[in-house]
Amino acid sequence: MLFSIICTDKPGEGLGLRMKNRPDHLAFLAKLGDRLKLAGPLMNEAGTEPRGSLVIIEAKDIEEARKIASGDPYALAGVFANVEIRAFKWLLPEEKQ
Repeated sequence: MLFSIICTDKPGEGLGLRMKNRPDHLAFLAKLGDRLKLAGPLMNEAGTEPRGSLVIIEAKDIEEARKIASGDPYALAGVFANVEIRAFKWLLPEEKQ
């Protein structure tokens, strides 16, 4: 199953924590291998600063998705004010196998 992990940064301190922990976050995502389908920052309205994250992963169930999300260095560092995990159905464009 696919899951979307939608994270909103804490106002104020979130950006500083994000930048400080970015190398560890990127290494964490790389270790997910083929389970990682898509990842990137959610930006402010001007498109100039990250304000959150969108990560789409493959996991056996929502509990595994929650476990993966909780191990993200951003989550461990307290970057996020909110994290929402939802089942995701890839429709278009067709998923590349």
